[in-house]
Amino acid sequence: MPVVTTARRTLRRSPRRRDRRGRGLRGLLYPVSTPSFRSRAERFDARVLEALEPIELRWGPELADLDLAVDEVPEVDRTSPDEVVWGSGVLADAGVPLAQLVPAGVDQAGLPSRARIVLYRRPLEARAKGGADLGELLHEVLVEQVAEYLNIEPDAVEGGAE
Repeated sequence: MPVVTTARRTLRRSPRRRDRRGRGLRGLLYPVSTPSFRSRAERFDARVLEALEPIELRWGPELADLDLAVDEVPEVDRTSPDEVVWGSGVLADAGVPLAQLVPAGVDQAGLPSRARIVLYRRPLEARAKGGADLGELLHEVLVEQVAEYLNIEPDAVEGGAE
């Protein structure tokens, strides 16, 4: 930064900030604390936690060794150019995976891994018609995946008899 020295004081030139079109200062439109500030992925994560809450209240101790993850889209391993085959534990709708239950075991690096449910954000958002519909869809998918993890019927996860 250039420094200009005068007899009275030292002035430092600050970088010039332009308001080229007369719109005022640039900055945040919403305070960070408001829900409008969150990104789509952050809002989705919050919905996932809301959908999981009633399941976790009932099945908390049984789900202690289960992790929950969110990916944007599923990875595709094509066996042939015309056919896509999804692995075991995949919950799909019309051939598009919405979630996958990955059992506990050993990962590719040879380290032990915990069981986890992976939700695919973009396919789930595409299937939902709105916010309430997305919440219901997430709850249904989580019920199916938790039932598969616990090896019980989905009705039992929602509150029926074990």
